[in-house]
Amino acid sequence: MSINRDKLNEFLVRERDVYRQQRPKSAARAQHNNGFFGSVPQHWMLDWPTPFPLILDHAKGTSLTDLDGNTMIDLCLGDSGAMFGHNPEPISQALIRQSRRGLTTMLPSNEVAEVGQLLQERFGLPYWQVTLCASDANRFALRAARAITKRQKILVFDGCYHGAVDETAVAYVDGQTRAKPSLWGQAYDLAKVSRCIPFNDMAILEAALVPRDIACVIMEPALTNCGMIAPLPGFLDTVRRLSRENGSLLLMDETHTLSTGPGGWTKTYGLDPDIWVAGKAVAGGVPSGLWGFTEAVKGGLDKVRAEWPPGHSGVGTTLSGSPLQMAALHACLKDVMTPATYASMIDSAKALEAGILKVIQDFKLPWSVIRLGARLETVFAPTLPTNAADMRATFDKNLEAGIHLGLLNRGFLVTPFHNMVLAGPDLPKHAPNSYSNALTSIISQII
Repeated sequence: MSINRDKLNEFLVRERDVYRQQRPKSAARAQHNNGFFGSVPQHWMLDWPTPFPLILDHAKGTSLTDLDGNTMIDLCLGDSGAMFGHNPEPISQALIRQSRRGLTTMLPSNEVAEVGQLLQERFGLPYWQVTLCASDANRFALRAARAITKRQKILVFDGCYHGAVDETAVAYVDGQTRAKPSLWGQAYDLAKVSRCIPFNDMAILEAALVPRDIACVIMEPALTNCGMIAPLPGFLDTVRRLSRENGSLLLMDETHTLSTGPGGWTKTYGLDPDIWVAGKAVAGGVPSGLWGFTEAVKGGLDKVRAEWPPGHSGVGTTLSGSPLQMAALHACLKDVMTPATYASMIDSAKALEAGILKVIQDFKLPWSVIRLGARLETVFAPTLPTNAADMRATFDKNLEAGIHLGLLNRGFLVTPFHNMVLAGPDLPKHAPNSYSNALTSIISQII
């Protein structure tokens, strides 16, 4: 079967009306200038396919309640920031305790040693640094890679996402590296410092590394922002081998693939990066990022630091590594990111996957599903793309808007970007079946 565009447009009109009727208080708020651009604290909060922003009252576990009292099952989870649920009790208690002992000091707190040990055990790298977010972790790690290798260029993959790092906001266009159109006010040509290539293309990868001018290969083990794209068999091993042969450091950004398992994709599948990065979820929602690195990278940094003049010792932010962050990291690593938590999340994701596949089968839709641990996505194509260009060809913004808004009105919040959902821990048992029923209701009205 195929989507009827006239029915889809009619459906969108009806669902927008339903959304307005369900949220009069949010609608009233949207009509007033509250001092924020677009009435939201971050402009991308306007990307949801709603007539006006959904205003939150409170969140707990895997549920959200808006200003009008509508409760939804949250399959967005702050685009991974609340991957382990909203307000896990161990983190809430840790924050209460730390609030009485000091929030930020620019000095290491008593929990640093244990947090460092937990990081070593969980993710396998011997040395760690804390930042405010994954963007900062990537930014600082890339600076370290350039300083160590004495090279300027980095290698990124088309469709990647590494936060607000200018050098990674590039695309592969007609064989060339181009800045993404969304990179506002870029002051210099990113092609001078970045080389962008397609994901899963081993021949282009080898050609890109042969000049031996790449300081660092930065990548997600699987693409998660341009749709979800898994690595082909042997691709990650090839990246590791070729980067090492050509003197480039390898950085794995697991901010999203942390949903794969307790140690992310790296620990689950035995990867061997020089640098490892994560953010968003690692402190249970408290702004934090991490970058860990090997003994060899530590040796390189020691040499670089010895060359610096006295005084300022490098790049960083004064709020990073605060006692507040360390308390949250300690609680999250020790008591929240447990094997039992992951088992619950992945079981729920498998149930959601089975329900979506049944809807696809029942309606004979030319769609497919990809799941990476607790994260999954519906793709509007019969087979899964292997690179960003092919994935972009499957995008259907109007159809996405209809599905997302329809799900929201039926009690499910999903990310406003393509069709990715994230299963949090202790998702209600009825949720997967209710989700497939909601999806069935939507599809039946637009074909």
